[in-house]
Parts: sequence; structure tokens; C-alpha cells
Amino acid sequence: MNGVSVLLLTRNEERDLPGCLASVAWSDDVVVYDSLSTDQTKDLAEGHGARFIQRPGQDPSLAYGGNEGIHRTWGIHQIPYKHPWLFVIDADERLTPETSAELQAIASSPDPRVVAYRIRRRDFFLGRQLRHVQTSPWYIRFFRPEFVHYERYVNCVTVVEGAVGDLQHPLDHYPFSKGLSHWIARHNSYSTFEAQQILQNRATQEPFNLPAAFFERDFNRRRFHQKELFYRLPARPLIKFLLLYVLKRGFLDGRPGFTYALLQSIYEAIILLKVQELEQPQSSLPPAG
Repeated sequence: MNGVSVLLLTRNEERDLPGCLASVAWSDDVVVYDSLSTDQTKDLAEGHGARFIQRPGQDPSLAYGGNEGIHRTWGIHQIPYKHPWLFVIDADERLTPETSAELQAIASSPDPRVVAYRIRRRDFFLGRQLRHVQTSPWYIRFFRPEFVHYERYVNCVTVVEGAVGDLQHPLDHYPFSKGLSHWIARHNSYSTFEAQQILQNRATQEPFNLPAAFFERDFNRRRFHQKELFYRLPARPLIKFLLLYVLKRGFLDGRPGFTYALLQSIYEAIILLKVQELEQPQSSLPPAG
């Protein structure tokens, strides 16, 4: 079988889901992998002919049941797929016809040396593509599931056991499709997971080593020390803004670029404050009376 299976992650995505499903309608194996939606997501998925699957045992009060890495890994390993190659997509993303054709061509005649592919994601905000202000535009989304797993509570790292190639055509992303308030609320939730992840890393992984952040040969260890270096920098929110807006030339993206860089710096500030809060012992309330 030379087709492509699609895994579409959802949580209350009745607004964005129809457009995403339309962009992957060429696949004969679309799975809507849901994190306990309470809206019309299930009806929309099944109405478009997709399989609708929910992972058992999730905490309904938390996104991804409380751990995105576990949630995504379960989805790619425990759900049976019709085809060997899988593309993973979020409801606020869209595949272009050119990208869809490229995926099918690779699946029909795969390079035996490559087990996964990176795709360049184009973010859109306020009617404009953010060409410069993104932290990184490349994401691993197309792969053989048996060679891949995910790590981290949120904003997962995709770990691939094998060679990774690059796709020529992009994936379109509309992160503010549900409005600014939704983006802020979601990232407030994500910031809690990020703070917990930072403290877990410090407790369970090797001590921070500055030279390793630049010279360690092992990619995963070097990435850990680079992240820890960034977490330890003073004025991290300001550094994040300057990185995106000045060094990456986000100013060329106009007002959307400035707004996006500002939002990302605020997100970093919230993470920093939550780490400090978790590190401090809970103070007792003053006695009554």
C-alpha cells in the first residue's frame, strides 16, 4: 500500500476542523485523535468519514491529558494505520495541494534510507505571513511511526531513530484562527507545563554544563544544555523579544511581527514567574483574627 495515513489532533476544534479535513481529503485513512472534546468535533469528524479515537485514561481537565509527549506517542504507536507513512497535523493547519502531492509521491517511492521528513511551516497572523519572526519554521511531521516518539510535557520534541529528510513544499498554520484570547488562554496553560518541565529536567537530568551547550557532540545532550542555558539567562523575556524582532528581523513582518514577538516574550515571562513560584515553598495564610 503506497498511500499516506493522516493523524489529526483535536480538542474542541469545531471551528477549524472542517477546513483541515478538506485539506487532507485525498487520504483514505484520516484519524481524528481527540483529547476529550465537548463540542461538535466528533460529529464533524465522522461526518467527513474520518475515524474518531480518544485515548483512555486522560485527565479531562488538562490539555493532552496532562502530558503531550505521552499523548502523541500513544497516538502514533497504539492506533493502527492503513499505510506505513503517517502525516501528523493540527486542526489549525492546512496542507497545500502541492504538499499533498509530494507526500503521496514519497510514499509511493520512498527512499529506504529516510524514515522521517521535516516540513517548513508558514505561520499567518493578521492576514500576513510571518516570514521572519518564527523561532523555527521546521517541524518533523511525516514519518514511519515505528521510528518516532515524543518527549516533553508540552511543545514536544520529536525524537527520530534514523535519517531525516526535508520536504520541498510547506504546511500552512493559522495559530490565531480562534482569536487572541484563545491563544493567550492556551499559552497560559502551556506555561504551567513548561515550568514543570524545567524543574523536572533540573531534578532528573545531568547538571548544567556551559561548554556542553556549544561543543557536546551528542545532539540530545547539547540541546538539553542549550535549553538550560536559555532558561538561566537574565532578562529572558527581553532576550526572546530581541531574538525574534531584531536578530531574526521580525520587524520586516510589520505590525504582526511586532505583536507576535511581544506575545512570545510575555509567554516567556509567565514561564519564568511560574518556575519561581514552584520553586518557593507555599507560604501559609496569616492566622484568622
